[in-house]
Amino acid sequence: MSPNHTEPNHRKHLRQIARRVMKERGMLCDFSAQVDKELQDAPDRAEEPAGDRRDLRKMLWSSIDNDDSQDLDQLTVAEALPDGVIRIGVAVADVDAVVRKGGAVDGHARHNTTSVYTAAQVFPMIPEQLCYDLTSLNMDEDRAALVVLMDVDASGQVSAPDICLALVRNHAKLAYDAVAAWLDGIGPRPQHIGEVPGLEENLRLQDEAAQRLRHRRFDHGALTLETIQSRPVFADEKISALQVDERNRAKDLIEDFMIAANGVTAQFLEKRKRDSLRRLVREPKRWERIVDVAAALDHHLPVAPDSKALSAFLDERHAADPVSFPDLSLTIVKLLGRGEYMVKSPGVEAPGHFGLAVHDYAHSTAPNRRYPDLITLRLVKSALQGGKPPYSTQELKDLAGHCTRKEDDANKVERQVTKSAAAMVIQSRIGERFEGIITGASDKGTWVRVFDPPVEGKLSNGEAVLDVGDHVRVELKRVDIERGFIDFQLVPSRSG
Repeated sequence: MSPNHTEPNHRKHLRQIARRVMKERGMLCDFSAQVDKELQDAPDRAEEPAGDRRDLRKMLWSSIDNDDSQDLDQLTVAEALPDGVIRIGVAVADVDAVVRKGGAVDGHARHNTTSVYTAAQVFPMIPEQLCYDLTSLNMDEDRAALVVLMDVDASGQVSAPDICLALVRNHAKLAYDAVAAWLDGIGPRPQHIGEVPGLEENLRLQDEAAQRLRHRRFDHGALTLETIQSRPVFADEKISALQVDERNRAKDLIEDFMIAANGVTAQFLEKRKRDSLRRLVREPKRWERIVDVAAALDHHLPVAPDSKALSAFLDERHAADPVSFPDLSLTIVKLLGRGEYMVKSPGVEAPGHFGLAVHDYAHSTAPNRRYPDLITLRLVKSALQGGKPPYSTQELKDLAGHCTRKEDDANKVERQVTKSAAAMVIQSRIGERFEGIITGASDKGTWVRVFDPPVEGKLSNGEAVLDVGDHVRVELKRVDIERGFIDFQLVPSRSG
């Protein structure tokens, strides 16, 4: 076979696209020589004396993450207390112990503000030597951490919060899918669980605490959402399929613990009369459209935004039509609007997180891969140690805006590379017709996601009469792999 007719190298092509789009969005792809020089001293900083850290290494800490995750930001543990109370612990990697504010590594992290995860390449916020090794809470390694401890009663109420600097040790590196299958009774016990005495009982206790936290949040109006997220599956460097990532019990467990820890962290800074960097989702600007979507499904929502009423509607639809629920979830997510960062000064009222139904929420549990979390880590450490805040209020405000913008840039990079991968998958099907749902409608255009394969593209006609949540039938007209463009044309209903 001629070299010009060999199998395409999709991964290499997507990597080239990813690097180009990173640069177009003002994101740094590579680390500078100054960063490389600074890394020479990183092992020494990681081995500095523990100081006044609590030694919590004997607790049954474990990590639960994706199968291929190497940047382990947090560990979890549980302990049974009297009266049915469960004490849960979340250990967060003390990245600040190695990445000093104002250094070259910190400068790179501050510029990008997040790790960028594309289909073909990960662009870590901090160098791999740090995020995959010296600051990662790797199995069987002693690590410096910030630990959040909190008690959860039978109603899901959190009390007796405690935050401290500590030394921890990961006794088992576990993966979401395997743990979820085991908890649900449909899969075997993961090997590492059986190798650590007491860990099985501890994880079941963690699961019980997570269920309590989740039930309480949803009673207060947290939203049940199940959107479809797909990622390419490679075979010999060629994309063979788009695989849908689904929620599961283990992912929910970690999410519930992280939300609780983020709330405790925000409240800690408030009580210490310190500024905090909050993550918020405001009340949806397109609530009227959400009301219309619910009305089309014979459900009445109040005129004013109401998270409890929306949560009840979503629960009803999930029970009535679980197959179509991801499509409804996607519609609601698009109409809720994006999150943003803002500064909360002590004693000053601030919005909460509409989707999570929590008022106090500061991203704090992923400092290896999110700069707002590293900022919060530094704020908490300075409060614990009684030192001067590491950031002025104005600097925090500037960083809040910067982090919001760069997070948006990172999301656009990830989406464009995902769309380029989807274009590779669907390019041979031009002229075919698909069922889909409108996912975006604005002055910039109208977008549709087709159900099989799960890809999103732009409509080239019929935009004026469509809105988010409408179900449509479309025909694939064109793809542009380099730009991640997939163009559909609306098929009139009379065409079948």
